[in-house]
Amino acid sequence: MNVLAIDIGNTRIKWGCGREGGWLRQGWVPSTRPEALAAEFAGLPAITRAIISCVAGDEVRVAAGAALPAVTEPPLWLEASAAQCGVRSSYADPASLGPDRWAALIGAWHVTGAACVVVNAGTTMTVDALGSDGVFLGGCIVPGARLMREALARDTARLAARDGSFGYFPDNTGDAIFSGTVNALAGAVERMARHLGEITGTAPPVILSGGDAALIEKRLNAQVVVVDNLVLEGLLHIATQPGV
Repeated sequence: MNVLAIDIGNTRIKWGCGREGGWLRQGWVPSTRPEALAAEFAGLPAITRAIISCVAGDEVRVAAGAALPAVTEPPLWLEASAAQCGVRSSYADPASLGPDRWAALIGAWHVTGAACVVVNAGTTMTVDALGSDGVFLGGCIVPGARLMREALARDTARLAARDGSFGYFPDNTGDAIFSGTVNALAGAVERMARHLGEITGTAPPVILSGGDAALIEKRLNAQVVVVDNLVLEGLLHIATQPGV
């Protein structure tokens, strides 16, 4: 069974064609150009089913849906649920959890089968705690690196956008902004890891994905496992389960 998995985010639409055991092709287009998916999908092998996570607006969702190739089964637009693929949700309203976060949790559980902190660093960064029994304990959402820097440039008088690099003791404003952004992101992850470790008794690994993963990977005081396109991994795992 060939599966087309699509992760429609706020900045990029990532996709992969695969089957149980691995990917055949992957790619992405900007979220501002969902119609470009049609050309991306040209030449794919016959698709049995499509599974889609979408956190973008309705206009992008409709355009992406129109670009889908012919599929044997109706496309599945993922929604979070109370339990799926070994993961159970303790969210107050399970259905209100973003489908990207739900797919990433399932992908991470499939990778580790153990307690972990699941991080997707993109336009926003989500930091979610997964218990040793597969229960999603909860998580937080913070602005991503670009949004943080844009907020400073927009809402302050003397912190205009500028280039910078990371340093532990920055000596110029560009580096101070960049370093502050990285430290804020890394700090959110490390705090979650510490709290989860206090519950489980063992320091949990951090499963890290997203376009800004490289910004914080080396700044984390934790065991880090980088997984490219964790949401797609979760979508593929969901789609290849019997009865889904």
